[in-house]
Amino acid sequence: MNCKRLMQAMFFFASLASIAAAEDSIPLPNPTQMLWQDAELTALFSYDLHVFDGERYNQPKNRITPIKDHNIFNPTQLDTDQWIRSFAAAGGKVALLTATHETGFALYQSDVNPYCMKALKFQDGKGDIVRDFVVSCRKYNVKPGIYIGTRWNSFYGVHDFKVHNDSSQFARNRQIHYNRMMEKMTEELMSRYGELFMVWFDGGAHGPELGGPDILPIVEKYQKNIIFYHNTQRADIRWGGSESGKVSYPCWGTFPYPFSHSTRQKEIFKNDFKLLKEGDPDGKYYMPAMSDAPLRGYKGRHEWFWEPGDEGHVQPLDNLMEMYYGSVGRNSTLILGLTPDATGLLPAKDSIRLKEFGEAIHKKFDHPFASTSGKGLVHQIKMDARKTIDHAMIMEDISMGERVREFLVEGKTSKGWMLLYKGTAIGHKHIARFNPIEVSAVRLSITKSLAEPQVRAFSVF
Repeated sequence: MNCKRLMQAMFFFASLASIAAAEDSIPLPNPTQMLWQDAELTALFSYDLHVFDGERYNQPKNRITPIKDHNIFNPTQLDTDQWIRSFAAAGGKVALLTATHETGFALYQSDVNPYCMKALKFQDGKGDIVRDFVVSCRKYNVKPGIYIGTRWNSFYGVHDFKVHNDSSQFARNRQIHYNRMMEKMTEELMSRYGELFMVWFDGGAHGPELGGPDILPIVEKYQKNIIFYHNTQRADIRWGGSESGKVSYPCWGTFPYPFSHSTRQKEIFKNDFKLLKEGDPDGKYYMPAMSDAPLRGYKGRHEWFWEPGDEGHVQPLDNLMEMYYGSVGRNSTLILGLTPDATGLLPAKDSIRLKEFGEAIHKKFDHPFASTSGKGLVHQIKMDARKTIDHAMIMEDISMGERVREFLVEGKTSKGWMLLYKGTAIGHKHIARFNPIEVSAVRLSITKSLAEPQVRAFSVF
């Protein structure tokens, strides 16, 4: 081999080694995290005793004031099938239910918490809404999840994880009792209802190192493949930094710490939650962002629970589509807060809006003009005729990690190639919007990447 060929071979093998080293260092999602991002649209169904009191929800009051009579709970038309059917019409794939929330009341048959559906006159004390909810999810091919409130419990007098603010033996004993009860409730909820897709602990869950219940080993014992969100030991996803239904751009799926609520709280929360909103392209842990917002959040309202007289605050369709662009279109999963009413139904206006939302998503994105996929830095689409486009959708194969760092979308016009869009993060999905333009071809050029780009889909609309 002559000297020139030897140098070329050395360069080639050095390049391969460099690519291999880069690939080995890229954080990868686990299979459940990939399903989470593929789901794209998730719901949190919030239901609790105060839905039935005829008053507007008052969070500061509800966190410290027990409900006078738990038998106000009487949903005479309860139909969890209708809840899930309405959500599925929007294209929803994952749904969670507040098994417990700030009142401390449990929406199932608990053997360790007497403040549960066993105590009700409703259904002769035999009802189990968690059971009904999970059955409905499976009926409509929606993955079920459970939200568990540990941080607030007005019935037990728990405030910000603590049962009392003094250091007496009485307070310590009550804390121990509460922690053990929460562990047992977690065991009940994780073991009774089959495979669950996600568990969400309200405001996080203090681990034992912070004086809280030791819930992680229980969840991991019964639910091997669950999305866990979250405590100081583990977080599979992260809060996106606001309850607007949107995240910032760029929004990377990686994070510098293995949990989002930790001893590094000051760093995580500074600059208006910038790190939570944007993630970290150099982060060593795969932890994608979620974007949450209540459906009833229009005109200054922000309601996670049903309240009388709030029908005018259901988000307009245009607002929901902007949420979709600002969440799913920015590498995040959208969680919509849905509010069953005192009759036990999701209100008609909410149900209709969800159907409209699903139809709008399908109309916009089900039929691209053209698509391509594959490996490499350049991906080109040639139209069968000149088309006017204003959207491009780009997806990485995130099973190989987030590799792309910078990219361009260009269109071939009658005057030649023209820059349409310039971006950074792609991840699971990025939706690029630009002014309408007539093109005969479109090109995705990846100008910076950690390793060979893996494009799952490049589509134009």
